[in-house]
Amino acid sequence: MADHKECKHSPVEITRREALHGMVAGLGVLAMPASDASASVWEAFFQKHFRELSKEELTQTLARLSSEYSEEFGKEITVKATPAIEGVKYGYGLDLSRCIGCRRCVYACVGENNQSHDPQIHWIRVVQLNKEKGTSLEYAEHYYNPELVPEKGHFYMPIQCQQCENPPCTKVCPVQATWKEKDGIVVVDYNWCIGCRYCMAACPYGARHFNWTKGQLPAENMNTDTHYLGNRPRPKGVVEKCTFCIQRTREQPGRYPACEEICPVGARKFGNLLDPNGELRYLIENKRVFILKEELNTQPKFYYFYAT
Repeated sequence: MADHKECKHSPVEITRREALHGMVAGLGVLAMPASDASASVWEAFFQKHFRELSKEELTQTLARLSSEYSEEFGKEITVKATPAIEGVKYGYGLDLSRCIGCRRCVYACVGENNQSHDPQIHWIRVVQLNKEKGTSLEYAEHYYNPELVPEKGHFYMPIQCQQCENPPCTKVCPVQATWKEKDGIVVVDYNWCIGCRYCMAACPYGARHFNWTKGQLPAENMNTDTHYLGNRPRPKGVVEKCTFCIQRTREQPGRYPACEEICPVGARKFGNLLDPNGELRYLIENKRVFILKEELNTQPKFYYFYAT
């Protein structure tokens, strides 16, 4: 996108996101790309909101982004926009009695979703809790580092986007750059995000992350299978978050999220909440289940439970 091309054009050239940011900030000035800017820059500047793109416009946008990313990383990268599957609403379950706090899920997520290596951005964080204190996050240790896990007297709770049914983050976005999809996944259009971080302030789970600088991702670590609303490269100045590996889970046949696939103890369960015979529905209906910060009425679709 245009952010990746700035060095090739006039210093007064700005992206549409930057122009919108200035308008929202009350600057009252709409700067435009330089008159000699490339067609790609103009296309990016005038790109419609993702949900307003026609089929032809979407095809052109995906082709443009695929070309730009392929050039940037020196390898063939595909950007797709696979839509939600009819009759599916995704949910996630996590068995606290099994999680050993190894953080393999954290780094599987980094690899799958092209998160920055420098500075490091993690969409999943795992906290260590004391068994005597229970699940109160007030006593959570975020930076535990014992030689071996699980550490005696402790248990572990991974936290990531809760994909709320009633997400407060989407309501505060001044440009509607984030919304909940039909399958329940809360997404971000990085081309429309203006980096105001209102959504981060509204999220009670700390699940959104801001790109303060252009993230560093070695080309050899770049996952070439990307989704427009998911793991495609993000520019500086936007907010990003977990999307339940939208580039995997929306395929037919679909794949599990990378964090679920890597878990060595089977603590993670992913599935369709609308499937009455699914494992996730069974766990919700038959195990001791709780959701984080239930009193806020955000209605997370991320369920913690004790299977044993």
